[in-house]
Amino acid sequence: MVEAIDTHTHFVPRRIPAEPGRNPLWPSIELKDTSAAVMVGGKVFRMIDSRSWDARRRLDDMALDDVDVQVVSPMPELLSHWFPPGDADALCRYVNEGIAALCADHPRQFIGIGMVPMQDVALAVRRIDSIRSLGLRGFEIGTHINGMALGDARLNDVYAAAEQAGLVLMIHPLHPLGLDRMDGRPELAAVAAFPLETAFAAVSLMTHGVLERFPKLRILLSHGGGALSWMLPRLHHAYAMGPTLQSLFAKDPTEIVRSFYYDTILYDGPALRYLADKVGKDRLVVGSDYPFTIKQDKPAQFAERALSVGREALCANARRLFVLVQG
Repeated sequence: MVEAIDTHTHFVPRRIPAEPGRNPLWPSIELKDTSAAVMVGGKVFRMIDSRSWDARRRLDDMALDDVDVQVVSPMPELLSHWFPPGDADALCRYVNEGIAALCADHPRQFIGIGMVPMQDVALAVRRIDSIRSLGLRGFEIGTHINGMALGDARLNDVYAAAEQAGLVLMIHPLHPLGLDRMDGRPELAAVAAFPLETAFAAVSLMTHGVLERFPKLRILLSHGGGALSWMLPRLHHAYAMGPTLQSLFAKDPTEIVRSFYYDTILYDGPALRYLADKVGKDRLVVGSDYPFTIKQDKPAQFAERALSVGREALCANARRLFVLVQG
């Protein structure tokens, strides 16, 4: 069956227990009449609505967007890489169980990606078994782990465990650098800072040999890899200059980037075609960023039209990424 599979959508639980004694930034959900506020540290982090957790609303919207399957992952701020490990572990468990329940109720329409307490590598490795036991297909991490670069050797045990378990690693920008250069305006984070943040994370993985060390690890870079494809000619040129910069990469960066997968959330046909030219159409999967305001409408139609490909090609890419059996 040829399906439109949206690989980048987000989930927020309808309720998060108060958990007295937890970190002061422990999130909560304040329900309004037709919306809800995600509260962090006593302040509104984001206004959401029931699309974040309600299967019926999601299914109705999927029909309008011509999407058959959603891959559902945590809202990035819930990853909480800055919490004490015990607090992060408790929040991971609650969010993972919520996503797993959504998927279990509608197994043909939803595929789940969870989260693990990345700030404690040994604990994160143990929780990968829980990800699998819940039926989730992978887990989401930020572009850094509370300041730790993703190429840091301390994270190798997590990558090894994910590779062995056959789980997808979704990398999503989180707490980006650069807001101070834009007058600290937080509303610009997702608009202007996220693309650079994703590129920084990818370059860290590339220059530390993570993709060569774990060749079967499937990594999805969100938002089309951010600015990575636009940096690529510069990386390639620097690599070709000789040993000083060549030593940073196991091989030509133009080859390494073809080991990642990328969603299609670029909003612009020429930009998506440029990405495809640099990484290959076979590395692209449909994404929307549903249900947030910045979402790409009718994401499969956008990608098909921009890339001049049939739905079956993009479906095949997503099925390969998530190891889905053709049904």
